[in-house]
Amino acid sequence: MNTTQPPQSGEEEKEEPVLKSTGVPGLDDVLGGGLSADRLYLLEGQPGAGKTTIAIQFLLEGAARGEPVLYVTLSETKVELLDVARSHGWKMDGIDVREMLPTSTALEPDEQYTMFHPSEVELGETTVRLLADVDAIKPARVVFDSLSELRLLAGSSLRYRRQILALKQFFAGRHCTVLLLDDLTAAGQDLQVQSIAHAVIRLEQINPDYGNSRRRMVVTKYRGREFRAGYHDYKIVRGGLAVFPRLVAAEHRPPLTQTRIPSGLTALDELLGGGIEKGTSTLFVGAPGTGKSTVAAQFALAAAKRGECSALFIFDESVSTLRTRCAGLGMDLGPYIDSGLIRPRQVDPAELSPGELVHEIREAVSVHNAAVVVIDSLNGYLNAMPDERFLIVQLHELLTYLGQAGVATMMVGAHHGLIGSQMQAPVDASYLADSVVLLRYYEYDGEVRQAISVVKKRGGAHERTIRSFHMGSYGIQVGPPLRNFRGVLTGVPIPVGPVTGMDASES
Repeated sequence: MNTTQPPQSGEEEKEEPVLKSTGVPGLDDVLGGGLSADRLYLLEGQPGAGKTTIAIQFLLEGAARGEPVLYVTLSETKVELLDVARSHGWKMDGIDVREMLPTSTALEPDEQYTMFHPSEVELGETTVRLLADVDAIKPARVVFDSLSELRLLAGSSLRYRRQILALKQFFAGRHCTVLLLDDLTAAGQDLQVQSIAHAVIRLEQINPDYGNSRRRMVVTKYRGREFRAGYHDYKIVRGGLAVFPRLVAAEHRPPLTQTRIPSGLTALDELLGGGIEKGTSTLFVGAPGTGKSTVAAQFALAAAKRGECSALFIFDESVSTLRTRCAGLGMDLGPYIDSGLIRPRQVDPAELSPGELVHEIREAVSVHNAAVVVIDSLNGYLNAMPDERFLIVQLHELLTYLGQAGVATMMVGAHHGLIGSQMQAPVDASYLADSVVLLRYYEYDGEVRQAISVVKKRGGAHERTIRSFHMGSYGIQVGPPLRNFRGVLTGVPIPVGPVTGMDASES
């Protein structure tokens, strides 16, 4: 006996739609899994934005799955498409290409229409040829490149819209997923196809005053599915187009416990109350040359000695300079860099977009299990997105994600100026960081010396003292507290008693 109860009225179960992968790394994540099968989609963007590249990747993915696929071109020739594929190292063997281009005889006087408008003849001919090819091939994926030619053939906006609707109805019963490309050459924004399409993806190309072009995409519409809204950076390289989905920290679960990681220097760990907690962010701030990057590198070195991986994203110096500088301080990073426990990445702000940087940081955590991430420096991070007004928002999202992943994040921020109480940073991230370590120059007895202190730590108790700080061939040395001084942080302290906290060589 079948005891299954029939669904009540209004409670009919809805089947999950079949999703087709786009074949573009990161794009399926943005689309919530891919494109719903048997629907019509619009991919729009100015020339050079990467529409053809995405279209070929979409068809190659279908061909790899054994699906018949069709590329209908109304603008580029088959030879030009093959050149695009060849530049990426692709073969178009599994893709049927149909050229719907005017022949050379269209330039002859006898071919010019006199009784009818060209659109009335050419659109009909193009449609008949197209539908015949579809019936013969029975493709599961079709790309139309591009709608600007179809718009010109239609002649009027009414006829153009009716033609798109007819195409949508024609493919609806043929189990075919259709991708329409639009190069936005029409005057004004054309909303005709956007209202008809099941989803709309827009590609944008931004040319800054200096540096490489930046590209980003946004899904403006996707019926019946949740997708990742907002802008997402992408790039075009040999091998295709890659999308870097916008980071949403709330999608990642926080760690259950927090453990301290030591620096390997007893005095520094005492100053920090035992070390830095995993899942927290620490900001090292101070004037240039005070030792901020060196302290961050010391934590990475200590993690490597424990067998943990560290990722260093360096804006202000080369990897070779980092290795040489640390070696001169008795910190040999070389063996750990060679083994992959320390993974330095030199970042060029003129070439790397903010989205790609976040993607590489996420990859360091998810793929290489980085326990420590160093961003050196925030000044370089700011220069990587000079036109962005939401640096702090993006940084907050990144730090939240790293904290929930249990990563100890360390940021370096350089102040403008050398000595004084009015030094400022180009971006104030101190309120985002869980801990703030301040390194200062101060003048005493005709010498410029250094001091270190912890001004903020959410992870627990820490010392309130200001300690002397030295760097040399012996490495980093954190001395005892500087006693009987007033005004160390101003840069020009005044002794108020017997001075302590300095080595005999200093005093």
